[in-house]
Amino acid sequence: MLLGRESDETSSVSLTSIHPQLSGLPNADSLKIRDFNWSQLSRGGIDILFLATPHEQSQKWASYALQYGMKVVDLSAAWRLQEDSNRAIYKLENNSEIQALQKTAVYGSPELHGPAIAAAQLIANPGCYATSIILALAPLLRANMVDLNIGIIADAKSGVSGAGKALTHSNSFMYAADNLSAYAVFGHRHTGELLEQLNLTSGQIQFTPHLLPIPRGILSTIYIRLNEPGSIKSIQDIFDEFYASSPMVRVRRSPALPQIQHVVRTNFCDLGFQLSPDGKRLVVISCLDNLLKGASSQAVQNMNLMAGWHETEGLL
Repeated sequence: MLLGRESDETSSVSLTSIHPQLSGLPNADSLKIRDFNWSQLSRGGIDILFLATPHEQSQKWASYALQYGMKVVDLSAAWRLQEDSNRAIYKLENNSEIQALQKTAVYGSPELHGPAIAAAQLIANPGCYATSIILALAPLLRANMVDLNIGIIADAKSGVSGAGKALTHSNSFMYAADNLSAYAVFGHRHTGELLEQLNLTSGQIQFTPHLLPIPRGILSTIYIRLNEPGSIKSIQDIFDEFYASSPMVRVRRSPALPQIQHVVRTNFCDLGFQLSPDGKRLVVISCLDNLLKGASSQAVQNMNLMAGWHETEGLL
């Protein structure tokens, strides 16, 4: 659906008839929701298009949008994964045209790929669990601090809005309330993102998601064995330096640890850690709002970079 003024020549309904809570806001009562039309988008001078559609729909529509000269930020998983073995879980088409377009897609993690995002035509907005875990691990892996022979355990917990949009008994109130449950063990769809973005093999990380009886928010607890004993200062310096130019990541001072209530309804990802007394074992905590930094506001952050604006525009 498209938004437009009352004078636009197309079948339409008023925005505030569907969303009456917006009535009285500037211009809201004069806006109409119109049938989706590619030519209308092009005539309207749309530069960047957000797709929050099913994976299969995004595969088709991203290609159309690019042909009309628009840039695309896609919130589905249609373009997140480069390896066929990882993409297979989504059962998407994989013809030569899609493969060619896939190679141009940039994984939309501003903290990891800011310059590439700024120059891209097609952005694959990351998954929520993946964002939480990737931001926690990337500084340590790039600093070669992690003993990958021992492996990494990522124990992540999300509110029900992070467990998928499909109506199932597992995310119904009667099942989720007063409960805590694991799901998709050894088979969660975001695992491929972890492997590709962190350059890991499936044997080097175990990711297990859990469902919390809260509406939103993710807390990931990540267990790491270091290559050699470290210090609190050395670990703190690694995180501080890696995210020195990342305004949407807040690194806590050890031993302080993030909490979901500190990030909900914000675009921040909060990171914190504690180190064992012998300096060999590290626990990293990562928290974010799965609907914002894990989805929509990270998409806005990507749009800002693509448009040449400051990445926090409209987010702080």
